[in-house]
Amino acid sequence: MYPAARETADRLRSGSSDNGDETVTDTSTPPSAEQSASSAPAASTASSAPAASSVSSVAEAAEATGADEAKKSESVASDGDLFRQSEIAADYVEGLLDILDYDGDIDELVSAGRPMVEVVGGRLQPLVGQRGATLEALQELTRLAIFRATGSPSRLLLDIGGYRAARRKELAAVARNAVEKVKEHGDPVRLEAMSAFERKCVHDVVNAIPGVQSESEGVEPNRRIVVRVAD
Repeated sequence: MYPAARETADRLRSGSSDNGDETVTDTSTPPSAEQSASSAPAASTASSAPAASSVSSVAEAAEATGADEAKKSESVASDGDLFRQSEIAADYVEGLLDILDYDGDIDELVSAGRPMVEVVGGRLQPLVGQRGATLEALQELTRLAIFRATGSPSRLLLDIGGYRAARRKELAAVARNAVEKVKEHGDPVRLEAMSAFERKCVHDVVNAIPGVQSESEGVEPNRRIVVRVAD
């Protein structure tokens, strides 16, 4: 089991609020990537749901060090390499579930040229968080675990409790509604701020419809999509 899995579990536990509510806004200064990935705060005995804000801080630090490297690593990896990444990720996630005493079936696979890990089971909502904030943070931490093991950045996609599949359907409806407004009135439609995963879902739907186009504007965490009439 990855030692980092225990460190992450400690962060999840120590980030739990007394009433179990989750907060996705974190105005504190994110720690450095090295501090986030290697420091191990004292484990709490609390068993309440993990707050998204504490894990979100770690994800921001992870993204700061890994995003540029991921962009530079556009070389096509073999299916064997990708599946190896999914196995490493599954091992890391399994360690987290064991420490946190969560039950879930873990599947590792390769889809659309990227490694994936899917966790299915009951009582997993705390690991998803409000609007997937905790899930996004856990995905960044799992990518760091892969980087530690392989020395290469990863585009791993982590899904828990089928959240991403359900969210894709919701975002497809949002995208189609925005397209209808643009075609009816001709004015650009600005959507709410979204994560990179959510923006890609919207872009895929809009780009498949003739006569309209979409583009992202702003900076994280307030980056959003604008849908407009195609040039």
